[in-house]
Amino acid sequence: MITRSHIWHLAKTGGRLDASRISRWGVQAAAVISRSEALRGDSDTELLRRGRELRWQAKTQPRLADLLIEAFALVREAARRQLGFQHFHVQIQGGIALFEGHVAEMQTGEGKTLTATLPAFLRGLTGRGCHIVTVNDYLAGRDAETMGPIFERLGLSVGCIQTPMQTEERRAAYAKDITYGTAKEIGFDFLRDRLRTGADASGGYRRRDGLGAEGRGGGPASEAPVQRAHYFALIDEADSILIDEGRTPLIIGLTQPNTAATVNLLRWSQRASLRLERDIEFIFEPDRRTAYLTDRGCRKVLLMAKPSLLDCVDAERMYKHVEQALSSRYGFQRDRDYVVVEDKIVIVDESTGRQMDGRKWQDGLHQAIEAKELVPITAATGQAARVTVQTYFRQYEHVCGMTGTAVQARRELHTTYAISVCPIPTNRPCIRTGAAPRIFATLKQKRHAVVQEIIRMHAAGRAVLVGTPSVEASEALGRELAECAIEHQILNARFDEREAEIVAQAGQAQAVTIATNMAGRGTDIQLDETVRTSGGLHVIATEMHSSARIDRQLVGRAARQGDPGSYQFFLSLEDELLRCLKPEKLLRLRNSARPNADGELSNLQWLRLFRRTQRFLERMHRKERKNLLRHERQRSEAHNHMGLDPYLELTD
Repeated sequence: MITRSHIWHLAKTGGRLDASRISRWGVQAAAVISRSEALRGDSDTELLRRGRELRWQAKTQPRLADLLIEAFALVREAARRQLGFQHFHVQIQGGIALFEGHVAEMQTGEGKTLTATLPAFLRGLTGRGCHIVTVNDYLAGRDAETMGPIFERLGLSVGCIQTPMQTEERRAAYAKDITYGTAKEIGFDFLRDRLRTGADASGGYRRRDGLGAEGRGGGPASEAPVQRAHYFALIDEADSILIDEGRTPLIIGLTQPNTAATVNLLRWSQRASLRLERDIEFIFEPDRRTAYLTDRGCRKVLLMAKPSLLDCVDAERMYKHVEQALSSRYGFQRDRDYVVVEDKIVIVDESTGRQMDGRKWQDGLHQAIEAKELVPITAATGQAARVTVQTYFRQYEHVCGMTGTAVQARRELHTTYAISVCPIPTNRPCIRTGAAPRIFATLKQKRHAVVQEIIRMHAAGRAVLVGTPSVEASEALGRELAECAIEHQILNARFDEREAEIVAQAGQAQAVTIATNMAGRGTDIQLDETVRTSGGLHVIATEMHSSARIDRQLVGRAARQGDPGSYQFFLSLEDELLRCLKPEKLLRLRNSARPNADGELSNLQWLRLFRRTQRFLERMHRKERKNLLRHERQRSEAHNHMGLDPYLELTD
């Protein structure tokens, strides 16, 4: 049912309560429950027969929606038999919202994974392929293993895409009725398919009119694509995939072998960057994390001593490499933006805190960071094929998504993907409580206060989850807790393979878990009874992130499914969020601070600064995504004008 608090939430977030739609979903959900109860007496064989009969009807029925009640009821009963529990009324409402092509905002712990089985089964009945998209391989594999038997009980086949898979394995997985996978793997499979069907015998790219890049006749494709047509995509953590990952296009690269001159130039550029004076010889823009040389800086670079191997390097190329060296030094920080694993630079996803294996920064930035960290320099890559997240998912005939934090992004989701956001009420009332944020002058003073708060909660028998913005921050806090003899677990990009194990223990009495954003996506913290009676999970957010949605994900770990829980933010004027401000402004703000003896500031004035900065970064990232989409459209139009595949780059 829709509660008064739910109506207030919609009004506060700018949403509009469509009374007729909510009422209709409620009536349909009640009908599903009634029908599923009637199915309890059927045998497993009868249930399978009904599922196969529905499949035949789906291929002949003009309106798939007419099968919704029966299909959802079958899934609910199959889930009861397979898992021992069944869909709540609100989960069925969420399933209807997904089937009708919306983003369902369902709070953390409300059972989104189970909810997804309802529309996935109904769409899967058509046999045209249903993709359930998650944020990482672990969740894709877990969900396919856990939920797959529900579909199989009703006659549908289930596949799962994992990173190590070979081509034939992928083709078999996509041939199933329902396929789980990550946005990265599914997107790259799409690009590899374009290369398979677009490459002619001469190595160029075949035009869609059958002519090669230079007018030659295109030869037959050497290999059939692994994917089928793009019919239905259900995206878990939709805001993370459709919004946060929308700033970075998926690119299949062409290796450009390193020469001795290139490696020497990269190493020399790092040394040269150390000799340049900020704001005089180069300008660094913190909000964009880019640096550029001034005229004075260009002259100094030209006059610097260089190895003889660089005599053949032109000035413009030299300037570009020095600027990338400056950007890598001032804009990208080890254990925050990337980690070093076995002498390799591995990018850390800002919104999830997870490693992004196989991903590289473009335009030589990745190689500049390798030179900075003194690890082997990998070959630079050109582009063979590329697609943005926005362009890829707009190809699907039907797209929907679910997440706990979509309302703030509702306008962008509607503008970019033509899908609306529908908040779904919680199954039980949320009793989460929040304490006023505490703000400190320095990082050291804030960290001390966080440790004291953890000790206080630890003594009270509470479970504590501490959210940190980076690997470095999580490990620094861990060292301070170790000095106080407080047992704790750290969950960050170094230990992502232990994620399930660590999270499984995070709800125990006196458990202290320090985590990056990894603990905010797709994981479930179960509380033991001692913790529940002592106040539940307490979440300490040690910084505000670049998006309020990420903060909401972390806070949402507490008080799930009617459990008690609380949260509090601890901030400082040395936080990473404020590093996007100009250095002189940041210095002026810090000098004007008047902290008390413990370094704490009056929070009202300073809290406005943090919120303004967060909104500024949200606007900037939204603009980046908009510009990327506009660039993609222009590029696509240019390719279309020449009769070329818009996803492939021309080769020499």
